[in-house]
Amino acid sequence: MEHSASAIPYELEFSVRDYECDLQGIVNNSVYQNYYEHARHQFLLGKKIDFAKLHAEGIDLIVSRVEIDYKYSLRSGDIFKVTVTTRKEGHLRLIFEQDIFKLPENRLVSHAKVTGVGLRKGRPFKLDTLPGFEQLL
Repeated sequence: MEHSASAIPYELEFSVRDYECDLQGIVNNSVYQNYYEHARHQFLLGKKIDFAKLHAEGIDLIVSRVEIDYKYSLRSGDIFKVTVTTRKEGHLRLIFEQDIFKLPENRLVSHAKVTGVGLRKGRPFKLDTLPGFEQLL
């Protein structure tokens, strides 16, 4: 069962660096996962979710699935933003809906659906028992 997504997306702006491009002069498809991951981490840090602190407490937040649709290619020097919204799916999964938009035209570059789960001492647990979880929705 899906629950409501966060209403206002979190946004983080980037620029493409030369070394992220392949021989065709476009951003390599694997680099998009780095963009998405960095935006998710910044989003979580802004919500006071600290991976290192949680790990020390025996809790790990991990990605269990990533789906990416590529719509348009970024090139060296392009400015873009990554957005993040979240929703709960069942008791164990947090879904991150993420988009990359080329700026200034706000053109959709790619869309990702990233599924995250929490492990406590290696076992899945209900995410709503995580302190501060309600801030993520």
